[in-house]
This record gives sequence, C-alpha cells and structure tokens, in this order.
Amino acid sequence: MGRVIEEAALHNRVRVFQDRREAGAKLAGFIRGQLVFHQPLIVCAIPAGGVPVGLELAEKLPARLMLGIVRKVKIPGNPEAGFGAVTWEGSVLFNEALIRQIGLTRQEIDAAVQETRENIRDRMERFTGGRPLPSLQGTAVMITDDGLASGYTMLAAIRAARNGGAREITVAVPTGSAGAVSLVAAEADLVVCLNQRDRYPFAVADAYRSWYDLDDREVSALIREAGEKDLLWNRKR
Repeated sequence: MGRVIEEAALHNRVRVFQDRREAGAKLAGFIRGQLVFHQPLIVCAIPAGGVPVGLELAEKLPARLMLGIVRKVKIPGNPEAGFGAVTWEGSVLFNEALIRQIGLTRQEIDAAVQETRENIRDRMERFTGGRPLPSLQGTAVMITDDGLASGYTMLAAIRAARNGGAREITVAVPTGSAGAVSLVAAEADLVVCLNQRDRYPFAVADAYRSWYDLDDREVSALIREAGEKDLLWNRKR
C-alpha cells in the first residue's frame, strides 16, 4: 500500500482550482516543497484532461512529459460509462464486479475492447504521429490526470507503467474521491491528491471553477507547447 499525501486545507472542498493548468501548477508547487524523486522523472499524462496538468508538472518540477493513452471500455448502449480500461501498451483492466452486475456476454466484451484498441491507435496516430511511446525502463514515473473518479483508468495506467519497467510510480492528481485514492494507493508507491473528497456524489468537475472537455486540437497544441519547451520524453526503446 502506497503512502497517500493530501492538502488538508482542501479536504472535501469544491471549486478549489480555476482550471486544469492552475491545478497542475498548484500540484507542482505542493510536490516540489515536500518530495524528492529519482531521476529521470517522467510525467505520464493521461489525455485529454491530464495533459494540461502534466505540462505544468513537467515544467515546474522539472521533469519530462509523455502521454499515457488510456481509454475506458464503454458499456454497450451507455457510452458515458465504462466497465474497464485499455492502455497504450495494450493491457486491459476489467471491473469484474460491474461486468457480472450488468450481465455482459463475452461477445459484447470482446467487441467493446476491440473498439477501444482502435480508438487508442487513432489517438496515438493523432498525438504522436504513430511513433511508439518511449521506454520507461528504470525511470521514476509520475502518472497524472485531472482527477480520479472511480480510479480504474489510473489503475490501468499504473499497471502499464509497471509492465514498461518503471522503478517507482507516483500518482499525482489535483482531486480525487477517497475510494479511488484508496484503490490506486494499493498499487502505486505514492499518491499525491491535493483535494481528496469522501462525500457522495463525487464529480471531478466539482473541483474546478472553469470546466469543459478538452478536444483533440487543444491536446495537440499542448503537446506542441511541451515540445517547444523541450519537455518531451524521447528516450529510445
């Protein structure tokens, strides 16, 4: 079980960040004042919402930035909800309890996973030009997103980073539900969550005064900005 660090003054509060970039800057300041990491430190940002957070972390810690593309496996007929996640290196994590609860067939599961894999390939092509992501072997990795709701996407990312050879994994997020924080802390070495909330219902958006879904064009612009600032992780495999 990894250690969990939060900002006590932000516990259970809402509207504590203006936007994702401010959240990333505050998260970086909090981390920089308390923690020291092995080098090289790689910030692995989950698109879309994790990219502005990750860019601020990479610039201010400092660290290098890479994308960790993880997509939820959507429930048939309910695309807003997911029963698992697929990662950039191909691994799949299922919410087995939910699969049993909604009674999905093997055919439905396989079709949904295949659709998700195709979506990841499309996003890899769009954001990286189809180039394989650089190796994490022997690195300290800080995985970030704009928040943790269920925690399953982050859990899948942790396992992908482990499979990639990361020596140390920190999860760093601006906000998260207490349940999700506990879930990912079981597999991460350290979890930093500034605004942890244990009240129901939980929504990541409630931590932000300005919230909207980032589109691919905005994500691509952030990646270009990171490249212009020489922040991208580019070690060859």
